[in-house]
Amino acid sequence: MVKERGQKRQYRSTLRQDSAQRTRRAIVVAAGELFVAHGYVATSLADVAAVAGVSRPTVFAAFGSKAALLRQVLDEALAGDDAPVAVADRPWFKPVWDASGPSAVLRAYAQVCTLIGGRAAAIFETVRRAADAAPEVAELWTTLQSNRRAGARMVVEHARSLGPLRAELDEERAIDVLWLLNDPAHYSALVERCGWSAESFRDWLASAMCHALLPEPAGTD
Repeated sequence: MVKERGQKRQYRSTLRQDSAQRTRRAIVVAAGELFVAHGYVATSLADVAAVAGVSRPTVFAAFGSKAALLRQVLDEALAGDDAPVAVADRPWFKPVWDASGPSAVLRAYAQVCTLIGGRAAAIFETVRRAADAAPEVAELWTTLQSNRRAGARMVVEHARSLGPLRAELDEERAIDVLWLLNDPAHYSALVERCGWSAESFRDWLASAMCHALLPEPAGTD
């Protein structure tokens, strides 16, 4: 009988966990939609609660603040889910590590940037716009820029370990260039505003990265 009661408690606990996870998912989805559509400042936790179909105290209990909720929306847009796995350790980043030379590294990274742009460009722009009006978002925006630069550094170091980059670029200048090119704002401008396909954007970005960072082929004037 003791074992049976334990099994029932475990079953109820699993149900509660599943319900809590579904609630968090509904809140994150609702917040993402509202932040992008109306802006961070104009969106309240009560607005998010109404769209998610929960109470405002439930939203607050799950995330603690609107800024923390924005950060969660952003993190999930970058990663594709809420699993605690770094971007560089995701399966879709693996082609960067598996590449056999600098050109292949940059082309694989262009695919990564395209994937991230498709998921996160809109929420990146939301954070950028809100940074001027909300100090807590300004801090998040600064962190985003630092993280993008860290990603650029990681890729440049890996590419350089496999072959030469342009002789006139020291490592910091190469990182500057790749940091400029990995900005999701480029995806937003060319795909979402100008109507490029994601594939066209990926190919353009790969070409731009290779042209900016790699030596000219032998025999090129």
